Amino acid sequence: MHIPHELTEEFPADAAFIDRLAASNYEFRRLAISYDEVNRQIFKIESQEEPTSDEVLERLKKRRLLLKDDIAAILSKLKLRM
Repeated sequence: MHIPHELTEEFPADAAFIDRLAASNYEFRRLAISYDEVNRQIFKIESQEEPTSDEVLERLKKRRLLLKDDIAAILSKLKLRM
């Protein structure tokens, strides 16, 4: 099943780098796992698999955006070191 907003779709130019970091960097892996969990929750809600209130959905979307920003910051910082 295809779940929109996967990290490699959000950062397609960095897909291979994301895979390497997820395997080697604890902080990045923790953020990526959290992002994936929140993203899957949003997908389940939006596909009516697990209906919930609009407030819960909006809170999850804000959390996903914050995680995405944190991930983008780490990607930028680590790419500069390369």
